[in-house]
Amino acid sequence: MADLSLLQKDLQEEIDGFGVDDYSSESDVIIIPSALDFVSQDEMLTPLGRLDKYASSENIFNRQMVARSLLDTLKEVSDDERDCIAVLERVSRLADDSEPTVRAELMEQVPHIAMFCQENRPSIPYAFSKYLLPIVVRYLADQNNQVRKTSQAALLVLLEQELIERYDVETKVCPVLVELTAPDSHDDVKTEAVAIMCKMATMVGKDITERLILPRFCEMCCDCRTFHVRKVCAANFGDICSVVGQQATEEMLLPRFFQLCSDNVWGVRKACAECFMAVSCATSQEVRRTKLSTLFINLISDPSRWVRQAAFQSLGPFIATFANPSSSGQFFKEEECKNAEDQNFAEEYSNGKNMDSEDILTHDVQSQTELLSLEDDVSDFAKTLETTKEDSNSVLVHYQNETCFQPEMTLRCTLSPEPSSETADETEQSFDDGSVTVPPAPALNSQENSLSEQELYNSFHFWRTPLPEIDIDLELQETAEILDSETQEGKQEVVASAYPNITMAKRRELEEMIENLEPHMDDPDVKAQVEVLSAALRASGLDPLEEATTGIDKLADCQSELRIKDQLNCKLIQDDTVPSLNNAVENIVESALRYIHNDSDLSTNSSFSPEEEKKSKIQDIVPQALLDQYLSMTDPSRAQTVDTEIAKHCAFSLPGVALTLGRQNWHCLKDTYETLASDMQWKVRRTLAFSIHELAVILGDQLTAGDLVPVFNGFLKDLDEVRIGVLKHLHDFLKLLHPDKRREYLYQLQEFLVTDNSRNWRFRAELAEQLILLLDLYTARDIYDYLRPIALSLCSDKVSSVRWISYKLVSDMVKKLSNAPSPTFVVDLMNELVERFCRCPKWSGRQAFVFICQTIIEDDCLPMDQFAEYLLPHLLHLASDRVPNVRVLLAKTLRQTLLEKEYFLICVSSYQEAVEQTIVALQMDNDSDVKYFASVHPASTKIAEDAMSTASSTY
Repeated sequence: MADLSLLQKDLQEEIDGFGVDDYSSESDVIIIPSALDFVSQDEMLTPLGRLDKYASSENIFNRQMVARSLLDTLKEVSDDERDCIAVLERVSRLADDSEPTVRAELMEQVPHIAMFCQENRPSIPYAFSKYLLPIVVRYLADQNNQVRKTSQAALLVLLEQELIERYDVETKVCPVLVELTAPDSHDDVKTEAVAIMCKMATMVGKDITERLILPRFCEMCCDCRTFHVRKVCAANFGDICSVVGQQATEEMLLPRFFQLCSDNVWGVRKACAECFMAVSCATSQEVRRTKLSTLFINLISDPSRWVRQAAFQSLGPFIATFANPSSSGQFFKEEECKNAEDQNFAEEYSNGKNMDSEDILTHDVQSQTELLSLEDDVSDFAKTLETTKEDSNSVLVHYQNETCFQPEMTLRCTLSPEPSSETADETEQSFDDGSVTVPPAPALNSQENSLSEQELYNSFHFWRTPLPEIDIDLELQETAEILDSETQEGKQEVVASAYPNITMAKRRELEEMIENLEPHMDDPDVKAQVEVLSAALRASGLDPLEEATTGIDKLADCQSELRIKDQLNCKLIQDDTVPSLNNAVENIVESALRYIHNDSDLSTNSSFSPEEEKKSKIQDIVPQALLDQYLSMTDPSRAQTVDTEIAKHCAFSLPGVALTLGRQNWHCLKDTYETLASDMQWKVRRTLAFSIHELAVILGDQLTAGDLVPVFNGFLKDLDEVRIGVLKHLHDFLKLLHPDKRREYLYQLQEFLVTDNSRNWRFRAELAEQLILLLDLYTARDIYDYLRPIALSLCSDKVSSVRWISYKLVSDMVKKLSNAPSPTFVVDLMNELVERFCRCPKWSGRQAFVFICQTIIEDDCLPMDQFAEYLLPHLLHLASDRVPNVRVLLAKTLRQTLLEKEYFLICVSSYQEAVEQTIVALQMDNDSDVKYFASVHPASTKIAEDAMSTASSTY
């Protein structure tokens, strides 16, 4: 009895809890309500009644269910505006729930409710702004972390969907966030508020960010209380800079950024390194070069390894921000580059003509005054050449003649588009044994002074190895002091003994090269090479005394030498570190030989000193310190001290760096690229393989053929992980090569069929897709001889996905060969398809033949008369195949593809009769599937999709 009384007591409590009053103490019968009774009671309640019933429940799960069903309740009462407002009012009451899980659940539903309010704005205007937005803003400072996180996510979603009015952002959201970042706020709340401010800056725009967010952001960057706030500011610094623009970035944000980059906490400095590129993009070129580059060098040399690691990862992207389209122009062929540079040349020429005449006059007077003093040194220097080395005579006379007749061009010694506006004054050159009066050079008009297009733009001028820069003034001054004490006889002896003695082997090599190149003078590049070699040969055999005494009679020769000098682009600058004058001719000869032999790699040439090798990697586009750090990323020591994958980061950003430097500075990156291409880590080589086609576009056809093709060939023999990068962009790379060079790869395409893992079917599928693209790059003969065997082999692959792509490949190949002048290729290919697949002893081969025919018909790859003549009879013969799968596919092809063609609908021929007879035979087939697809047109049935699928039951 005790147990029974206890049971009655429990039941009474449960019934009271459910609000049921069916139990009577006067009765001995206990009435237990069923669950169906409660369901019926809830159904009888209105949506607002159910909402009120469960919202006031003490059960937490009931209140969570209320929050989760708010959107459904709103949809039920959407027709009544008052009911909608009543629901939103209950939402406000539910937001005061003491249980954090209920508040978090409510906040998850706010974006969905806001979207509903936006869609039904006419019936419930300002509902979101009045009822929901205050809840979101209030929860940003909630004590529970989960509620705060949920409200922050909801706020970002609302801003992203533009559900918050601009006025509300300014008056309700931003003031609360600014208040949460006050100095007395909790550290966690302050950190989260700063993060929200940074993320919402890109959504609210420049105006609101500058007025309401930027001042507090700058204050938070200097928060000395906790480094977490500074770290968040550093991580989002780039986003703020991109929003406020260049002026605000340079005036307000950059000083804060400098402070963050020198923060005591390495995590803050690491965050600065990670966002450095975004900050650089928001600054001017001058600030980027003078301030940010120095700052970045400090991060690269930071004591913390993690900071250095992040800095090196951002180094390539930061260098890419120095890119200038005018210097790194995206032209692949040199002819395109010429056209663009011709335009720039014309613009510079027109601007040069507008120079102030007084400035030009002053410049010319100063130039001639300096040259007169230079000529005195030259005349003295020509008398005692015994203290100089073997080559100085010819170069001395060469420059002496140039200074006599073209003073302006001597100072510039570069291709200047400005014509001479002043005639050269009469100059008199005095020797100890007499004087030679040089008449003034005739005034050159703009046509005579301007160089031809070929002289301006030739292969040597753009791609040569930089020549040494010669300092004449320094050596002339040193030798002039010695010459004063020598007699006339000594001078004549020195001149006689100073005949240059370039080795006969080099002279003979130059002469042989000139003879070999003369038959090909039609090529502009070859012509430029001959001119360079001829100039070098003449320079190696000049007699200085003879040149000095016959300078008056050789004005024409001097002018031609001047053009050759401009072609060589020698620069007369004052530099104490450059090679001496007496080595100039030998260096010119060596440079010419290296160019002809395509040996421009300074690192492998033992004739260059380390100083010259380092100088060859100097450019003026990117700060040299940044480029040097980037080139050092391939140093093995970096992998130990910075990051084991630093070489991979270097390879990843190399195309961007190459684009920034331009093809004219490729020599700076060539050694680094070759080092990366031979790196031991396959991930590094894989990265280069995936980007080699982009690098080819940047470098142009000549550099691609000389520097990238050998690397490309090495990747073809690498691991499958590397080869797939080359294969995915095989067409993109080969189309950039010369047709003769491109044809060499036909012999290597067969090697792609062999993989390290035979299960790597995606490799063969990619090969089939690339072969489809390669059909446009080769002739019909090459397609038939080299691509056809590969395509037919792929049609027999074990993996169906490979075979599907291969059928498309074969059909496109048929189309390409059918358009060729000779019809023999396509006829031979169709005959081979019949022999190899239609008569294959395996049913999969015969099915493949039907697939190929279906693809040819669908894509109109072949005129229907030729298809009916060569392929249709063999296709119809498969109606008697013993395998049902082949007959099912044949029935589909005839019904759905072949009979849809106009050729078989209009033209009455024997082929049409044969097709109809075959369909009738298939309709009488013993297999039900064959009979169905032959007798019923699938488009008119409910299972059209199944019928159209050729892979469902037959593959």
